[in-house]
Amino acid sequence: MVELFSQSPELFIAVAFVFALLVGSFLNVVIYRLPLMMHREWREQCAELQSTPAPEIPDAPFNLILPRSACPSCGAQINAWQNIPVVSYLMLRGRCAGCKQKISTRYPLIESLSAILAASCAWQFGFGWEALMAIGLTCALVAISVIDYDHQLIPDSIVVPMVWVGLGMSLLHPMPAQSLFVSPADSILGAMVGYLSLWSVYQLFKLATGKEGMGYGDFKLLAALGAWLGLEAVPIIILMSAVVGAVAGIGLIVLRGRDRQLPIPFGPYLAAAGWMTMMLGVDTIKNAYLDTMM
Repeated sequence: MVELFSQSPELFIAVAFVFALLVGSFLNVVIYRLPLMMHREWREQCAELQSTPAPEIPDAPFNLILPRSACPSCGAQINAWQNIPVVSYLMLRGRCAGCKQKISTRYPLIESLSAILAASCAWQFGFGWEALMAIGLTCALVAISVIDYDHQLIPDSIVVPMVWVGLGMSLLHPMPAQSLFVSPADSILGAMVGYLSLWSVYQLFKLATGKEGMGYGDFKLLAALGAWLGLEAVPIIILMSAVVGAVAGIGLIVLRGRDRQLPIPFGPYLAAAGWMTMMLGVDTIKNAYLDTMM
């Protein structure tokens, strides 16, 4: 199988696409359930600290595996044939098989996005550990982006393991060659500078305005990207995310009439900038920037 994938890049890209479709279906579950699980845990902790009765929580287990997926309108369980990524949505014409209520287009969009991005990683890096790790990072960034967009929080249960995996990946760094894997020193410095750079901006903004400009999840996310991509990637990611975030924020205000006082999650822009930096490479981005300045 390894030899087959090595000799046929097209097959590896196709397999990565199909695999990421399946993972994208699971990401939909993570995006919906993980914030609910976090809120339940926080309510229990608050009740414990305040010595008040714990909030009533159903006895049935609620996690990323149980209960089985069901229609939010009628509660009918979703069968296996109704849960095929994208295909089932098209077969059902975007409606529940039981109550015929419309199914959000978000589900097939997230599945399709995950598959396209994963296939891009397979095409860019070719068969090997680099592609596999890049696909894993991509799926994590998709989940983080949507959760942050919906709830303005970045789960520690996703981003903290990303930091440790990034640091561990540096042990695979081939010193003479250029690859996705950076050196241990570069990874450690990337994580430190990534975290401290946004933390410093947060503290200065809070000191000047008395308000919190961003959350600690953003610091951890940039630390994770720094651990994966190295120290030189950190300023590039900050600059790219700031530009994209500013353009998107202005667009939301002008085109959709978004209230300027409403906070805009920064996580999706960090994730997008990190993914583009991973795909293009730090040297490519630096050279392109220098070419435009000359």
